[in-house]
Amino acid sequence: ELMSDLPIIRSIFLSRYRFPFNDHGSDLIGGFYEPGTKGSRSVLGIRIDTDAGLSGEYMSIAPGTYEQILSFASLLIGKDATKREFFYNQAKTILRKQDKMGIGPIDIALWDLAGKLHNAPIYRLLGGHREKLPAYASTYFADKEPGGLNSPEGYADFAQQCLEIGYKGFKIHSWGAEAGTNIKREIDTVHAVGSRVGDKMALMIDPCCVYDTFADTLAVGRACDEENFFWYEDPMRDSGVSLYAHKQLRKMIKTPLLQGEHLHLVEAHTDMAIAEATDFWRADPEYDGGITGTMKVAHAAEGFGMDLELHIAGPAQRHCMAAMRNSNFYEMGLVHPKLSNIANPQIYSCDYSDQLDSIDADGFVEVPKGPGLGVEYDWKGIRKFQYDEIEIS
Repeated sequence: ELMSDLPIIRSIFLSRYRFPFNDHGSDLIGGFYEPGTKGSRSVLGIRIDTDAGLSGEYMSIAPGTYEQILSFASLLIGKDATKREFFYNQAKTILRKQDKMGIGPIDIALWDLAGKLHNAPIYRLLGGHREKLPAYASTYFADKEPGGLNSPEGYADFAQQCLEIGYKGFKIHSWGAEAGTNIKREIDTVHAVGSRVGDKMALMIDPCCVYDTFADTLAVGRACDEENFFWYEDPMRDSGVSLYAHKQLRKMIKTPLLQGEHLHLVEAHTDMAIAEATDFWRADPEYDGGITGTMKVAHAAEGFGMDLELHIAGPAQRHCMAAMRNSNFYEMGLVHPKLSNIANPQIYSCDYSDQLDSIDADGFVEVPKGPGLGVEYDWKGIRKFQYDEIEIS
């Protein structure tokens, strides 16, 4: 039942955490398996309190958003918490000189609050119709030593393992952090995985913007063609934003391109499609203006007759995908035969999880059914990892 009084925002709490991981090395791109080491992941906790006794909550793994949030959060104090479109547009203007990634985590917390206000999960507020989503396994980066993803054959072995668990798709994150990427090894990995499971799984590769030349990019793309890959994502050092380079690449290979992770908000994604620089659209609720912004991108893609694939795993992604017709896979990542998912630390007190074994036997994940995001955060349990807190009121 809708409350008669709209919730007025009284304060915003931001808390920062550093979660430790064992056997996890860090590099310039992301994590990899390194026995005996200790790595960590930073997480930003958000709680938006209102005078209606309701709070919107979210824990964000997006990098570099804290200072951006501080620059516009005071705008929300004393305002109606349901005016998400207003906040989205105001924050866009305030953050016009930055990448605007600060909008997303706050918007998601406001959607969590809205779900609690209406006592409904977010996907229902969005008109969502799917309650189970097909997932693909999205790997860690290559290992430095034996025991995991340390060779083309290691990737093929893991792809086989993921197939047996139930996954219908598999995405390679390869040797991105090494200087002077070994293109032959990249191509060998494409062929090893393709020959092992290519007739049974949708296959993708995301080099994370590390190929130095267009020629190298083209060579890997042609290997993807030979193995009938489902998509080829962010290969070049342009950091995934060059419209012309990707338009040229599309002319020369048959494997569909998936671009847009490093462009933010609906206008830039639309420009990329108009420039014929991608085949699949890409969006992330944390990167692209929250749930509000992500649904704008999804609907723009739908207007072009194109599909939108969401970046990485999380409850906000599940709710958005449930309300999209034009989306194929949920990205379960990052997964590894020996490591837990560093992209989704253990922050929940409920049974929600994004781990290698979080799918059902058919390769699907469920959309949370509780109010708002439908998850409960373990605020007390994770306090030992907290190193900072600020209240905006």
